[in-house]
Amino acid sequence: MAGIELSGLSTVYPNGVRAVDSLDVRITDGEFFALLGPSGCGKTTLLRTIAGLEAATEGTVSIGGRDVTRMDPGRRRVAMVFQDYALFPHMSVAQNIAYPLRVRRAPRARQREAAEHTSASLGLAGLLDRRPGQLSGGQQQRVALARAIAMEADVLLLDEPLSNLDARLRLEARTFLKRLQRELGLTTVFVTHDQAEALALADRIAVMESGQIRQLGSPKEVFQRPGSTFVANFIGSTPMNLLDGVVRDGAVEVAGARLTPPAGLTLTDGAPVIAGIRPEYLSPGPPGAEGIAGTVSIVENLGISSLVTLECAGGVLVGMTVLEHDEPAIGAAVTAVPQPGRLLLYGGEDGLLLGEAEVLAEA
Repeated sequence: MAGIELSGLSTVYPNGVRAVDSLDVRITDGEFFALLGPSGCGKTTLLRTIAGLEAATEGTVSIGGRDVTRMDPGRRRVAMVFQDYALFPHMSVAQNIAYPLRVRRAPRARQREAAEHTSASLGLAGLLDRRPGQLSGGQQQRVALARAIAMEADVLLLDEPLSNLDARLRLEARTFLKRLQRELGLTTVFVTHDQAEALALADRIAVMESGQIRQLGSPKEVFQRPGSTFVANFIGSTPMNLLDGVVRDGAVEVAGARLTPPAGLTLTDGAPVIAGIRPEYLSPGPPGAEGIAGTVSIVENLGISSLVTLECAGGVLVGMTVLEHDEPAIGAAVTAVPQPGRLLLYGGEDGLLLGEAEVLAEA
């Protein structure tokens, strides 16, 4: 078993900044776990703390049931792939892949065997005698992965390994990485600021902000029911519509419209709320339909779909995704109708997703 357990983990820099702030997380054996968040949120520091490259100030790190908090990185049985791949430019591909075994003073025959075996599964068999400078970005990334695999570690740590690739290579590498992780069954922690990568690759996602985890869940849970306006605003290829509203007579008044709130909520009349609805969950409705009426101001082509921006009452802008060839004309009057069950409400003061709790009106 090579699960990871973090208990009360904090990493505090000498200037007092809490890069990682009292985290309790359990990552199961064989799980593909993503740390997602904006730059400076603490995700890379957390990864480096798991690896032992940063010292934990408080709490513990356990890998496979072993407390490794004060253990040297080389004894933790973790392999790490860095954003810049960190390949040795003067070494061949084979030598780069076998370097961890060389450090352990493994026989040269064993080093060569490991390089050949690992490279074959990663499509590098014909490149073993080349140097990194003779390889493409995608090939260098695979060499870095091959070196990590050759370490025969229990845990694989990936620090934005796809960020240096162009869009097409990144998509190919994403598919390849998902398949490779499934075949190896390695517990994998993946750092990224790209929410599309996290949604596509991870079994679970931890969305981080200011050293803390704001939401932890499956890609489906995090996308469909963001736990706060921060998460809602961060997740999604097109931003979620977050619209200021107020509760009136059992409905939510927002952007000149009256919307039916989600079932099961106890709402106080006059309470401020934030209505959240993804553009993908809005559809053009007929006149008189319950929705948000507006005038089309912008149409952005996204390929097989388009993002339509409506200017609504009070100058509020609402985004709606429509299929290609269904785009309304600029200046057209359109009503954006939420799909059933897709409207979310957040507290107007704390920005947290409302559940079975009363929303208090402002004093």
